[in-house]
Amino acid sequence: MRTFDEIVDLAAQHHGDRAQVLQKIGNEHARSDLTAVSDAEYLSQMTQAVFSAGFNWRVIQNKWPGFETAFAGFDPHRVAFFSDEDMDRLLSDKGIVRNGQKIKATLENARFIVETKKEHGSFGAFLAQWPVGDQAGLLAHMAKHGSRLGGATAQYFLRFSGYDAWITSRDVCAALVREGVLDKPTATSKTAMKKVDEAISALSQQGGVSRASVSRLLALSVG
Repeated sequence: MRTFDEIVDLAAQHHGDRAQVLQKIGNEHARSDLTAVSDAEYLSQMTQAVFSAGFNWRVIQNKWPGFETAFAGFDPHRVAFFSDEDMDRLLSDKGIVRNGQKIKATLENARFIVETKKEHGSFGAFLAQWPVGDQAGLLAHMAKHGSRLGGATAQYFLRFSGYDAWITSRDVCAALVREGVLDKPTATSKTAMKKVDEAISALSQQGGVSRASVSRLLALSVG
C-alpha cells in the first residue's frame, strides 16, 4: 500500500496541488465531544440516514420539519413507546415519507438508543468509549442491535453525527483495491471491513489526520 503522502500526490493529479487536496479532505461534520450531542439528535440523524437510503435525500431534507413534528422531536423515550395508534397516525401523515418499514425502524432505533443509554449513560457516551480504530466492530454492533442500520446507512449516520467515520463508497473501495487492501471494489464481509479499518487507521496515523479525512482522500485519489 502506498504511503499517505504518495496517495496525496495521486489525488493532486486530479484535484490541483497538495495544499488543495489537504484542504478538501477536511471533515466539517467532526465533533470533539460526542457526549455533547443529545440522544434526540442521534435518533434524528439515524432516522435521516435510514429514510435517505435508496431515496432522494433532498425529499427527506425538505420534509424534515414534518418528521420532527411527527416523531415528537425524536425524543427516544417517547418514540420508543409509540403505540399502534401512533403507528397508524404516522402511516397516514402526509408530512413525512410514509414508508412503513422505515417508520417501524425509527421506533426500534429509539428503543436501541434507550437501552444503550441505560448501560452507558447516553448514546454519545457509548460512541465515545468505543475503541478507536474498530469502526468495523461498531458497525457490526449497530447492525445487530439497531434496525436497518447495515452497510452504508450506519456509516453515513456515524459521519454526519460527528463520529470519525470512514465510508466505503465506490471510489474508496476502488482505491483500496488499487492499493491491494481489498480483492474487489466492495466491502461487506467482516474480513473486508477489518482490512478497511486497518488500512485507514494506518494512513490516519501516517498523515496525522482523521480517518474520515483519509476516507475522503482515498476517494479523491481515484479521480
